[in-house]
Amino acid sequence: MASSFMNIGKLSDDELQELKDQFLAIDKNGDGYIDLSELKEALDICGFKLPGWKVRKMIEDYDNKRQITHRGRLSFEEFETLCGELKGNEVASTFKQVVSKKENLETLGGMSDASSEGTTHSVRLEEQLAFSDWINTNLGSDPDLRHLLPIDPEGKSLYDKVKDGILLCKIINHSCPETIDERVINKKNLTLYTKYENLTLALNSSSAIGCNIINIDAHDLSKGKPHLVLGLLWQIIRIGLFNQITLENCPGLTALLMDEEHIEDLMRLSPEAILLRWVNYHLQRAGVARRCNNFQGDITDSEIYTHLLKQIAPSDAGITLEALRESNLLERAEIMLQQAAKLGCRSFVTPSDVVNGIYKLNLAFVANLFNNHPSLDLPEGEIEGLETLEETREEKTYRNWMNSMGVAPYVNWLYSDLADGLVIFQLYDIIKPGIVNWNKVHRKFSKLRKFMEKLENCNYAVELGKQLKFSLVGIAGQDLNDGNATLTLALIWQLMRAYTLSVLTQLANTGSPIVEKEIVTWVNSKLSAANKKSFLKSFQDPSIADARVVIDLLDAIKPGTIHYEFVKEGGSEEENLINAKYAISMARKTGARVYALPEDITEVKPKMVMTVFACLMAMDYIPNMDAKHS
Repeated sequence: MASSFMNIGKLSDDELQELKDQFLAIDKNGDGYIDLSELKEALDICGFKLPGWKVRKMIEDYDNKRQITHRGRLSFEEFETLCGELKGNEVASTFKQVVSKKENLETLGGMSDASSEGTTHSVRLEEQLAFSDWINTNLGSDPDLRHLLPIDPEGKSLYDKVKDGILLCKIINHSCPETIDERVINKKNLTLYTKYENLTLALNSSSAIGCNIINIDAHDLSKGKPHLVLGLLWQIIRIGLFNQITLENCPGLTALLMDEEHIEDLMRLSPEAILLRWVNYHLQRAGVARRCNNFQGDITDSEIYTHLLKQIAPSDAGITLEALRESNLLERAEIMLQQAAKLGCRSFVTPSDVVNGIYKLNLAFVANLFNNHPSLDLPEGEIEGLETLEETREEKTYRNWMNSMGVAPYVNWLYSDLADGLVIFQLYDIIKPGIVNWNKVHRKFSKLRKFMEKLENCNYAVELGKQLKFSLVGIAGQDLNDGNATLTLALIWQLMRAYTLSVLTQLANTGSPIVEKEIVTWVNSKLSAANKKSFLKSFQDPSIADARVVIDLLDAIKPGTIHYEFVKEGGSEEENLINAKYAISMARKTGARVYALPEDITEVKPKMVMTVFACLMAMDYIPNMDAKHS
């Protein structure tokens, strides 16, 4: 970089994350670059209102001085540097997307001893308001939450209301129904310990549905740390909103396919990209020339929203274009939201959130509109190939596991999002730090060689698997690059298995890797020592189906944990599933980060069953480690 880039304004973690979100929205083809021709639009979206001549001069300087490695394009790192310099030069007086207006941004000092020196966290009051309102609307009638709701959106009570864990568990079940067995939640006569159990249950369940909780623990939530609470709430709510944006839930999505596109192309799109297509589809049907390229700068005048609401509404809803007659943008946004209220969709945004283009909240507003009023015609006849493309339970479990590890970008569909190898390398690095030679990895892809560069990454990914003694016979880099389902899943399973066993090996501290046979031996010795009748022959043992062996093992690890009045005799599919749901939730409540689902137990899926017992074994080592250290 040239010397003019030395005085860079420091972007905080919160600002950097929002900048990444905005960059991804601008980077339409997902290659990690934006064209310099789009620089003015990109800077506008991020709140840097520069005159056209200044941006043109900036582009000329970049090209003439060859300041960037790829002519005509800008990588995220280069864009970050540019924004940092603009911020440092106080150009960012309108830096409203990356840094919220001062009256809506609260900066909090670190709350723990370790972070109190020099650590600040920005909390968006808009998010606090939006999430509090969403909780009141969606969970206000739950009798278990009478002591907590309604939340005062204007105050800070939200951070106190999450401290007993009940509210978080309920929010998770609203976003992903039946994730948590309600019988497991501690609801009455709560102590510090039983509240902590609820928070542990909520966190491990969040992880199981794909939330990244790497830097959050139950202690943080019990302190009500605002930036962590809002971050977790956003992840849970976002997952719930996006869960419905699938062909399975909405076959009419096929209407959004472009000429010569196939269903597979739709699967490759992120939920955000699908929502943009959906908005533009309805704008086109409404005969409106304007198009939406982002949920920030493009929606601030409410024009797109006004036309969208009119187009998707039932004819008897009384939706009008009245807002367009109002010139004041705040008042126009209010009129537009009054129309949204007629559809039962006044959620997430206030008029100022619209005018200021707050990305997360506008994204949530549009996703909620889609979920309630997609207004897409059902395709005629069967959708060819849909059965093979619908996400299976196994695929969803693997995807949630990856996302909970904090990989970037977020994995929406395994067979496209792993095709460049980058997510796989991140997982290798978690399993065995240092194994990836990042100098051999293409992290950015050039226009001319991107196909070859992605293939080279995939070849290296297979090579690393062989170094870890994975069974990869017949699997080549080309298979990962092509999204071959069977062979990609074979690698992913071995990644998950290696991760599970590596965590267990670290905790056991035996000096040698733990293998599956040792887990079976440990299970039986634990059951025997607690005088339990259950016994495990192998991970294929049909007796696993009623989940009693898992339940008994939990009680052996933490005596008195299990309420046996909830446990059924088992035998029928219904009773087995009831037991399995209880077992999975109890495992998470006691501290095991279990990704398997109840059906994996009732159907005795050996791979996932192994991970359940391995997670329980790992959990059993944790108190022993604490004892050693003390």
